[in-house]
Amino acid sequence: MYEVKDPNAIFVFKFRTHFGGGKSTGFGLIYDSVENAKKYEPKYRLIRNGLNTKVEKSRKQLKERKNRAKKIRGVKKVEYAMSL
Repeated sequence: MYEVKDPNAIFVFKFRTHFGGGKSTGFGLIYDSVENAKKYEPKYRLIRNGLNTKVEKSRKQLKERKNRAKKIRGVKKVEYAMSL
């Protein structure tokens, strides 16, 4: 149907199955190149398609951040989280 040079430039998501099976609907985007896809697609979709790697944070880092954030109140908590 569409001529695509690189199949990695195709992104499908938001699939829903219909009751009874046999039919699913979803949404797809086809980019001209992988570079354009990397530019416009969110990181989580790039990770799903294998074009990016997920940054694994250690369990200790997550716990330390959580406990430091407990000591901060209100809007400053959001600012603190964004600074990390």
